[in-house]
Amino acid sequence: MTTTQLLETVEQEPTGRAEACVIWLHGLGADGNDFVSLPPELGTPSDLPIRYVFPHAPEMSVTLNKGMRMRAWYDIVSLDSRGQDEPGIRRSAASIADLVGREIARGVPSSRIVLAGFSQGAAMALFTGLRYPEPLAGIVALSGYLPLLESLSTEAAAANRELEVFQAHGRHDDVVPQTLGRECADHLRSFGYAVTWHDYAMAHEVCLEEIQEIGRWLVTALTRDRDK
Repeated sequence: MTTTQLLETVEQEPTGRAEACVIWLHGLGADGNDFVSLPPELGTPSDLPIRYVFPHAPEMSVTLNKGMRMRAWYDIVSLDSRGQDEPGIRRSAASIADLVGREIARGVPSSRIVLAGFSQGAAMALFTGLRYPEPLAGIVALSGYLPLLESLSTEAAAANRELEVFQAHGRHDDVVPQTLGRECADHLRSFGYAVTWHDYAMAHEVCLEEIQEIGRWLVTALTRDRDK
């Protein structure tokens, strides 16, 4: 049962029936088309049929960007943690959880679904995935951070306490400083999550080396329960 109207998505189907799914969340001001060229670069094997789902965030006025309307998962009032848009974050998390539920209804087990995202999308992948009530395959968080950190201790889902997280960041990121990403990884490790950390000589972007590393991580994450 969905709690919200399903988000509009761009989807890429594998040749055969999808046995796994990656839901990829874009960053502030982009849309679901931002990463549609990514899957072929990941280098995942053809015998691992993955459906890629790229949702469009809703359009809203973003305070930090002088109230301009753009696609965003939540409003950004300030770069200070006290300026976090908690209602917007929770509203988007419900919408993303509905997409996970749709994949389960389509026949993909929750344990073969990865939530991935870049920047604000990474924040939402972390926030949603750590609280999702059924076990997921993992989270990919690129150039992002964990919002509403103080609520995780009481809201973390027991089903995902052993969730594996792939985190990567640019060492020269001037939008989301690398220190925020590292602090997020440290916090997650303190909660007991298995975090794989990578950093690269880049700004607020992705690079080929990072994409290939994600591809290798995805193969492991999405085949972990294949023989169960």
